[in-house]
Amino acid sequence: MADDRQQDPRSRFIPSRRRVLTVAALAPVLTGVPAEAGALPTAPPRSTAVRPVTTRLAEWEDVRDALGRPGDMKRFMYHTPFPRRDLAVQSQGVRITPELALGTHVSFVRYADRSTLLMGDTVVTEPELQGFIDALLRHGIMPTAIHKHLLAHSPQVWWVHVHAHGNDPVAVARGLRAAFDGTGTPPAEPATATAPAAVDLDTAAIDTALGVKGYADAEVYKCVFVRRETITDGHVVLPPGLGATTSANFQPLGGGRAALSADLAMIASEVQPVLVALRQGGIELVELHHHNLTDEPRLFFLHVWAVGDAVKLAAALHRAVDTTNVAPMAAGVVGS
Repeated sequence: MADDRQQDPRSRFIPSRRRVLTVAALAPVLTGVPAEAGALPTAPPRSTAVRPVTTRLAEWEDVRDALGRPGDMKRFMYHTPFPRRDLAVQSQGVRITPELALGTHVSFVRYADRSTLLMGDTVVTEPELQGFIDALLRHGIMPTAIHKHLLAHSPQVWWVHVHAHGNDPVAVARGLRAAFDGTGTPPAEPATATAPAAVDLDTAAIDTALGVKGYADAEVYKCVFVRRETITDGHVVLPPGLGATTSANFQPLGGGRAALSADLAMIASEVQPVLVALRQGGIELVELHHHNLTDEPRLFFLHVWAVGDAVKLAAALHRAVDTTNVAPMAAGVVGS
């Protein structure tokens, strides 16, 4: 009798039981990750997914102390920025500010089952990358994406998405700090009471063209959309603004021109219409990838870049955004 595995072409994708058991046994040894932190969550039926709960800033003091810098509340999320003000990055002749594309952000969310989720997007230089990942793994924090936000740029910078879910957020915060301490990420600047600087762009026209009310972050103008669906990650529901947003950042270049760095969140059926609309609008594609490992529905993220008239870029971007199932998000609520 012929071997059934040879007859079925799908069999080459089915690992042997021995291989599965071997990989499972070696995983903690290879990564140094505690079993609870390193294991991927198993998704239950969506109707039973655990929802986030509201917390107060005071409840995160231990996490703040472990991270070594203050954070703030963005709806359900305790959010902490780590801007890479130490880097002088140039892309296509444009000086990249931290607010445009060099802002590490991490967010913690508490859930009804008393667990805590960490998700974040971190900025590291190429020489820092491998040591940063090693430190994450030693502390049970999972890198879930490694990619670029910019086209040709110097020095070389990488973006690493991080994820952890468990019952000890302070230990996770300590692990994050150990990883950041191995990079040139600067300490937090003292808080100041200065008024936000005016953005040298026609922001009202950008809002109209893009269909969302944006907000100023230093010299950069930011516009954010959120997916309309309920997004789950493993067995927890992601709050709006965490891991499922489309965002557009406009950095003024003078004369109404801007550098645009944007990130679009899409389901699979939306990817090709978005690509077509962006290229028809003259917007350059940087990277298409996932940010998470167990999200549902499965989300794809597309980083894009353009330089030109800010209002025309907003209109071109809107034609792409309009093919996706997103809604405008309230200003300043986005997490990581």
